[in-house]
Amino acid sequence: MDEPKKLSNNQTLLIIAAVAFTLLGIGAVFYHYVEGLKWLDAFYFCTITLTTIGYGDISPKTDLGKLFTIPYAIMGIGILGAIINTLNQRRLERWKDRRERRLSDSP
Repeated sequence: MDEPKKLSNNQTLLIIAAVAFTLLGIGAVFYHYVEGLKWLDAFYFCTITLTTIGYGDISPKTDLGKLFTIPYAIMGIGILGAIINTLNQRRLERWKDRRERRLSDSP
């Protein structure tokens, strides 16, 4: 039986980035309409939340906004971790490739 194809790190990174930008868009729409934030402020708040910076200059005021922010921030931490993990895997593979080339080139 055929094994499923494994995604390359580049493909994985593209998928994670697409998920991150989709989540950013969903959050911005939510905060714009529910919290009444201007579009720029909504995107800013989402970026600060998803990157776990959390300056605190903007925060949800409604109960619905607070309830939405809890899983939203947790997902942001997961996405950030996935991006860091994928970038580390790419770096490790490049290091291994360079090392193998050096070893195969040496007499």
